[in-house]
Amino acid sequence: MTDQRKEAAPAKPWRNFYGRRHGKALRDSQRSYLAEDLGRLSPGPVNWEENPERRPLDLDRLFGGRPVWLEIGFGGGEHMVHQARLNPGVGLIGCEPFINGVAMLLGKIREAGVENIRIHPGDVRDLFDVLPDASIEKAFLLYPDPWPKKRHHRRRFVTPEHLEPLARVMAPGGEFRVATDIPDYVRQTLEEVPRHGFEWLAEGPEDWRRPWDDWLSTRYEQKALREGRVPHYLTFRRL
Repeated sequence: MTDQRKEAAPAKPWRNFYGRRHGKALRDSQRSYLAEDLGRLSPGPVNWEENPERRPLDLDRLFGGRPVWLEIGFGGGEHMVHQARLNPGVGLIGCEPFINGVAMLLGKIREAGVENIRIHPGDVRDLFDVLPDASIEKAFLLYPDPWPKKRHHRRRFVTPEHLEPLARVMAPGGEFRVATDIPDYVRQTLEEVPRHGFEWLAEGPEDWRRPWDDWLSTRYEQKALREGRVPHYLTFRRL
């Protein structure tokens, strides 16, 4: 007798999420953006509830074969929209669990009229699960949550839990940019990222204190400058 039982889908691993998902109350316009635009700007089935088998996203269908870039935690979205306008021949996927930031990005997308952005409003680790190997040609980690207390450093992005899947999805030769104003985050980044298949491209201190040529200063950078902190710009290449 043939066994007709389907193979069980893998169980979702236990993942702690650290950080806020909601902030102050959304404006009516922002609620409209979420209701009207977020669904159509989805990259595809990412969450475990809609994709328990963890089927990879079809990026060729999504972006028509264009190169794909990833922004990890896009904040208010100003950098994503800036890059989308500068690079219409590229597809960008942004990941941000903070719903107020997602609503802000949706408003900026409407205003700018860009069409090459897709949004995952959740944990980047779920997105990593469904990105094909070597599919991302450029990734941005801009002013991530610093988690300044030593006991919280394991929550930072620059840990093996995040860098191992990032390395898997990055194309050989792909560029990984990190911007931060926290000296200890710079230290941990320079220690951990090269251990996961990346090389640091700086030739001297002036390289990581100078913004990239296509850089758009974000609200987080402006806050750092007002409070007297020094931004650092780190560039890595996937080996």
